[in-house]
Amino acid sequence: MTGIVTKSTGSWYSVRVDNKTIIECRIKGKFRLKGIKSTNPITVGDRVDFKMEADNENGIITKIHDRKNYIIRKSVNLSKQTHIIAANIDQVFLLVTLKNPQTFTTFIDRFLATAEAYSIPAVILFNKIDLYDKELLAKKQELENVYKTIGYECLDVSATEKININKLKIIMKDKVSMFSGHSGVGKSTLINAVYPELDLKTSEISVQHKQGQHTTTFAEMFDLPFGGYIIDTPGIKGFGVVDFEKNEIGDYFPEFFAIKHHCKFNNCLHINEPNCAIKDALKNGEIAQSRYISYLQLVEGENENYRVDDWA
Repeated sequence: MTGIVTKSTGSWYSVRVDNKTIIECRIKGKFRLKGIKSTNPITVGDRVDFKMEADNENGIITKIHDRKNYIIRKSVNLSKQTHIIAANIDQVFLLVTLKNPQTFTTFIDRFLATAEAYSIPAVILFNKIDLYDKELLAKKQELENVYKTIGYECLDVSATEKININKLKIIMKDKVSMFSGHSGVGKSTLINAVYPELDLKTSEISVQHKQGQHTTTFAEMFDLPFGGYIIDTPGIKGFGVVDFEKNEIGDYFPEFFAIKHHCKFNNCLHINEPNCAIKDALKNGEIAQSRYISYLQLVEGENENYRVDDWA
């Protein structure tokens, strides 16, 4: 039998077959994918083959079909283990908030670079827009201009005030969409606004730490009544990139890739080389300082270094 993984708890996998029946499946022994070392060899969105176990209603997964894409990240803790968040995605929505919690550009850029590396269209959702004062609105507009100029679609939304929820549903219609972002940016609340019948559990922001509290424990895929699917994912603190070669990182920044052929050297890293088109564009204000900082951190293999001036 063949189905799609709709939920993964690490040991059991919910697999939906064509008639929408859910079969709880597991894997036997070590199930490794060639070329991918991950804490979870099977993830939400995977198309799998399975056979029913004798004497019960559970299944055993025997094969993972080839993926068209996937989103993968490296843990920011000491283990440095990689984790595949979801597979076979049509688009990803990155939820961004400017306060409680603040989403920094280093996080945004690492996420977008990973989406570019795996050819997944990304949309930036500026959530909780109803809570912003004039100063935050100005910062939001500045940040939005950076990403719109690059070519990313941006949308202001508010789950509580239902701002642009219908526009969001139009973008999501008939597609497999993944929602991601820091804990506390309002993923579950926004999904509830899109599809109230799901009634996902939500949690208040921690007053002491001004950070979100985890409400989604595992990634899970849901059918949408207006067509398509949504993948809700646990909130993530940091986004470590996986297997990026230094000379390829610039290709995952669209504004770098568009002009890199003007650099004097084909293998230009855009750091110390002379006659570098990227550094010239940076000097002329055609590339945002925050984007260049994010690029340098990736090239130099540094972790996300959150700074107040990342909004520049």
